[in-house]
Amino acid sequence: MTRQPPTLEDVAREAGVSRATVSRVINGIRNVDPAIQEVVRNAIERTGYTPNSAARSLVTRRAETIALVVSGAGDNDSESERTAFATRVFADPFFGRVVDGVITFLRPRSMHPVLMFAESEAARREVLAYLRQGRADGALIFSTHAEDPLPALLAAESLHCVLFARPATAAPVSYVDLAHQDGGRLAAEHLLARGCRRIATVTGPLDLPAAQDRLTGFRDAMARHGHPYVPIAEGGFTLDSGAAATARLLTEHPRIDGVFAANDLMAQGACQVLREQGRRIPQDVAVVGFDDSVTASACRPRLTTIRQPMEDMAATMARILQEHIEGARTEPTSVIFEPQLVVRESA
Repeated sequence: MTRQPPTLEDVAREAGVSRATVSRVINGIRNVDPAIQEVVRNAIERTGYTPNSAARSLVTRRAETIALVVSGAGDNDSESERTAFATRVFADPFFGRVVDGVITFLRPRSMHPVLMFAESEAARREVLAYLRQGRADGALIFSTHAEDPLPALLAAESLHCVLFARPATAAPVSYVDLAHQDGGRLAAEHLLARGCRRIATVTGPLDLPAAQDRLTGFRDAMARHGHPYVPIAEGGFTLDSGAAATARLLTEHPRIDGVFAANDLMAQGACQVLREQGRRIPQDVAVVGFDDSVTASACRPRLTTIRQPMEDMAATMARILQEHIEGARTEPTSVIFEPQLVVRESA
């Protein structure tokens, strides 16, 4: 016998509330106590109930879809450029953690993400049109370039959006970020506590606020401990750029005994170059990364790193966006997370 799909009544029984209350929660009506909303959402997940999205959209006048936009600042719309952009995104372990956090929040709420790239002027126009037409209720924006014009364009049209990281150019939009300077300080203090005295750093692209802040925090902590000069080499948040930057540092400063790389991929590249040059990690050179991505555990030796709780940050972005969409929040806001030192074998 075919099992009937769960109904609103099944959810109501599971949650111990009325059918009308379940309906209000599903339709996003705001006069329901948050604790009861959570009980109902848990009951929906346990019963496997799937709301009728077409009927729900008629009530809420919403698409129940969120655009997950990876954005850049380029203007080249060639097929090769688009492919290269997408390849870089999917190769970065950061992106998988972000998607996991977003989906974890959206799934129990019967909301669905649509991945979009905005690496060119034409692609940005597509994103704007998609949102104007109501095909998505809002956008979560992940900018890969400091000069990305998309946040300002969305703000100018009062389209719902939330950014991952403080925008390089001020715009009246909500964002979620990390206290990057504090992360840089944690890295410096850990290397100094290990006894490292000739410490260098591989930075991220210095036109990005996150890379600037990590460097500022690192330099500040070094200076406070009597080290006024820190050799630096700029990288691009990729493994190859980390390797190249480390090679430059070793050429110019061969007695380095500690390296702080501003993300885990660059730290992995640093470890590769150090091993190739016969330097033991951490006995000869200690290495600290940033992010605590899957790279940190996969690297040999496993990376000591600064944890950025990206899943929680991405889920918070989705929550803030939902509040904007539902009208519970009308002004931009920011949420700043705290970094955490994770000690492994590399330092």
